[in-house]
Amino acid sequence: MIGNDIVGKTCSVDGIRLHYRTDGERRKPCLVLSNSLGTDLSMWEAQAAALSDEFFVVRYDTRGHGQSASGGAPFGIERLGQDVVALLDHLDIERAAFCGISMGGLTGQWLGIHQPRRLTHLVLANTAARIGGAAPWQLRAEQVRRDGMAAVAESAAARWFTPQFIEREADTVARLAGILLRQDASGYAACCDVLAQTDLHDAVGTIAVPTLIIAGEHDPVTTIDDGRWLQQQIAGARLASLPASHISNIEAADLFTEQLRTFLV
Repeated sequence: MIGNDIVGKTCSVDGIRLHYRTDGERRKPCLVLSNSLGTDLSMWEAQAAALSDEFFVVRYDTRGHGQSASGGAPFGIERLGQDVVALLDHLDIERAAFCGISMGGLTGQWLGIHQPRRLTHLVLANTAARIGGAAPWQLRAEQVRRDGMAAVAESAAARWFTPQFIEREADTVARLAGILLRQDASGYAACCDVLAQTDLHDAVGTIAVPTLIIAGEHDPVTTIDDGRWLQQQIAGARLASLPASHISNIEAADLFTEQLRTFLV
């Protein structure tokens, strides 16, 4: 269930603890799932449960999130991408499919640009080559460092989900908000800094890995137009739009999972 403290395994990457969990048989094709800002690997419960019969599903807490440490030094999108490479090396997996949502989608773009030989497929969900502008992310990082996670937790649901989902699935929304509230403020702020710095507009056109882009029809953060732009830049990329807002793998879980399965199999 989303929000439970999932006990997985840890490995050391660049001197920090990276927390991950695996589901399914090691001999099956590997699928790596990368979480959004302010969440953890539990956000992928529906996909892991549905796909673990067909895939060796690897979920991990992005650096600075959940049970993964952030370290004291600043880092950029390259470090988040290299964390995935190091996790694959730790698991002795040469190539994997990768699905990242929002911030995880930026990590996926970096991997597609710089580490294509490690990928069989790439799924970029609710993301963009640049997510927002630098100034708002810098302000949010400063706010969280000063006031803690409560400063952003209250307004998160309206960014993540449609009003209809918030009303219909109040318990799920509350669990996600609780996860955000429990995040380490310094790790969250460090990832806000990454989002402030990262602009991949000039590089995504080099991605040659088979790519699926998933966009939420009601996403105010990374819009359908952001998804269409990525599709136009990445040769052969497909675009799927779902009736959801920003966290589409939860709001439209079954449709999201079916898009994944159809693309990967």
